[in-house]
Amino acid sequence: MPINITMPALSPTMEEGKLAKWHVKEGDSVSSGDVIAEIETDKATMEVEAVDEGKIGKIMVAEGSEGVKVNAVIAVLLQEGESADAAAAPAPAAEAPKAAEVPKADAGTLMRDKDTPSNATAPVANSNTGTSAPSAAAPASKPEGGKVFASPLARRLAKEAGIDVSAISGSGPKGRVVKSDVEAAKSGKTPLKAAASAAGAPAGGGAAPMGMTKAQVLALYPEGSYELVPNDSMRKVVAQRLTESKQTVPHFYLTLDCKIDALMAAREQINNSAPKGKDGKPGYKLSVNDFVMKAWAVALQRVPAANATWAVDSILYHKRSDVAVAVAVPGGLFTPVVKSCDTKTLREISEEVKDLATRARNKKLAPHEYQGGASSVSNLGMFGIKEFGAVINPPHGTILAVGVGEERVYAEKGEIKIGQFMTCTLSCDHRSVDGALGAEVLGVFKDLIENPVMMLA
Repeated sequence: MPINITMPALSPTMEEGKLAKWHVKEGDSVSSGDVIAEIETDKATMEVEAVDEGKIGKIMVAEGSEGVKVNAVIAVLLQEGESADAAAAPAPAAEAPKAAEVPKADAGTLMRDKDTPSNATAPVANSNTGTSAPSAAAPASKPEGGKVFASPLARRLAKEAGIDVSAISGSGPKGRVVKSDVEAAKSGKTPLKAAASAAGAPAGGGAAPMGMTKAQVLALYPEGSYELVPNDSMRKVVAQRLTESKQTVPHFYLTLDCKIDALMAAREQINNSAPKGKDGKPGYKLSVNDFVMKAWAVALQRVPAANATWAVDSILYHKRSDVAVAVAVPGGLFTPVVKSCDTKTLREISEEVKDLATRARNKKLAPHEYQGGASSVSNLGMFGIKEFGAVINPPHGTILAVGVGEERVYAEKGEIKIGQFMTCTLSCDHRSVDGALGAEVLGVFKDLIENPVMMLA
């Protein structure tokens, strides 16, 4: 019988991906191990290989398609003597709500999509008085769990339009959002429930509060005054994960200044001793960030309670210092992980970070190279940023934000002096790293940075 080729899960957290390219076409014969397609996630572009031999009977997902769910059928492989007519239908692009989540009285309405509004009315809360009043189009019905009642088709159309389905007033049975409601919202015939009013935004414009839909944002600006660029899969995942982080992880921040005169002297001495190649270029060149990575990894070993991540009903205390480094790439951010960073030399850290950064920008990292770790380092010093607070990358328990190294005037024993300093801010997940613990590990880091020879002891 025909064999379904499905969208693979390239990482444990992957839910969907982009079918970037087909290397085969319908009717082509393939053997086990042949590359048939390229799948693009927010982190990497990976090749998909055939696991059986046969003929490509039908391609279910077009090249360039985004949002293809994991395990969705993307193509059908035919064995000898089979025809394309036996090919399976493609898996749905999005999951329909589970029957258990829908009240029994409404279960039947999920099987169809009403194109005409229901005559039934439902009470809605008056935003000024808090009382209820009848409305011909009730807001999307929400059960106790906060789930919006909407048909699968309406959900898909709302997602494609960039509209939050909970902002659409439903005209279906018991306020269910149906296809016609989404189309009315897209065209502007039916106003969306105003997130701006709920957030206290001034009438007539102002900054966009969290929760505004695409349609609400576009309505603030004259048509033709902007260029609308759709988000790729990387930007979507970055937005999703960092929004989730700020909403669910209780951040707190600790900031101190590190005097780096000794570090800069050690760096210069090491770089000057690097052997020269035939082209006259040094064999290596350490950066300040290499020292930061090493010092932070050693600090996590010396304060092991801070080398922790939150795991809902438990805390994971990691034995290794696997430290991720933030790498800016066009359209997003990667955080490849330097495993056992504390055990590596400065030169090894330098070479590994450069290799990871290069392959991150080319989307050539394997999943195990950017997953895991308990902490991250984000350095914006090369951009002249003096100080900032970074957002924790779940499930990490901390992230160290590093500013620019610069000359500053300071007082010491009644004398005015000049030295080189950089400001570092530690963001902590209060669930796993408390204030005193965060202060302790940051203090150890400061000692190591200010006396770099100590990180070698």
